[in-house]
Amino acid sequence: MAVVIEPKLVSGNANRPLASAIARRMSLHRGMSVSLVEARVERFNDQEIFVEVFENVRGEDMFIIQPTSNPANDNLMELLIIADALRRSSAARITAVIPYFGYARQDRRTKARTPISAKLVANLIAEAGVERVLTLDLHAAQIQGFFDIPVDNLYAAPIFALDLEHQFRGRMEDVIVVSPDVGGVARARELAKRVNCGLAIVDKRRTNPGEVAEMTVIGEVAGKTCIIVDDICDTAGTLVKAADLLLAEGATEVHAYITHGVLSGPAVERISGSAMKSLVITDSIEPTEAVRNTANIRIVPTAPMFAQAILNIWSGTSVSSLFEHDTILPIYEGLYQRG
Repeated sequence: MAVVIEPKLVSGNANRPLASAIARRMSLHRGMSVSLVEARVERFNDQEIFVEVFENVRGEDMFIIQPTSNPANDNLMELLIIADALRRSSAARITAVIPYFGYARQDRRTKARTPISAKLVANLIAEAGVERVLTLDLHAAQIQGFFDIPVDNLYAAPIFALDLEHQFRGRMEDVIVVSPDVGGVARARELAKRVNCGLAIVDKRRTNPGEVAEMTVIGEVAGKTCIIVDDICDTAGTLVKAADLLLAEGATEVHAYITHGVLSGPAVERISGSAMKSLVITDSIEPTEAVRNTANIRIVPTAPMFAQAILNIWSGTSVSSLFEHDTILPIYEGLYQRG
């Protein structure tokens, strides 16, 4: 009789609450307990990272849950060393579940004598023994091509669409989706299509990196509830300026839906003091205490989607099915109900 290999999860230190939530959701789907593999990921006095796995993983289908968020280098090294430990322990297959893929913004050479760091990171991950990557809203879609192993890139748009339909039930005709720059139009258009609403664009021109000289709204936003959509919110400077501009153009209120809440430096202070009614982020990056305590920041969970994606990879079924509204809705049953 053939032995059924169950999926096994191991987590680094980057976002253990998300890893635990994924394990709980998988337990619910499987009807049996799925827990994180017992391991220690710690640092020596000189900050070298050491990993020890306390359970037998020989011949197992392993999933490492580890976003490479701040501190990016530490979290990336944890991922690589865990993968190496699993490979040397004869794991059958190693999948890296990277909810937030660090270095993704360095996806091309912007000027002479600069690196393409995202490609370097892709090489490191594959060389460490990872055979498949599962991630969420890559900053640039071409990063999938940097890997010579399969990459499944999930999207937050289906979750955001459910949340929008729930939060703005009865007034969706007043909603318009806004891209904060020309480069994000495809992402904004995808969400607008899902919720069947209009699209506007904030065109920004920079004088120097990080400095926005001029912003212009393309589209009619007067009297509308504006939903700014983007993949990353770092210092929130551009986001807050875009919200102010939209309100100056006659928008009744402004909300933002951002996949990855990097929220570094003055970001939380800027958002809490801004005219935006809400900023919705996912838990791809573990939120700080300040983020959790900010009244106008709300966090939507990704664990249900990641849990189902892991189960689909393990069973050899479609991951792209999770892009569909009718597939994602039952996964989030209880959180979003049809009105």
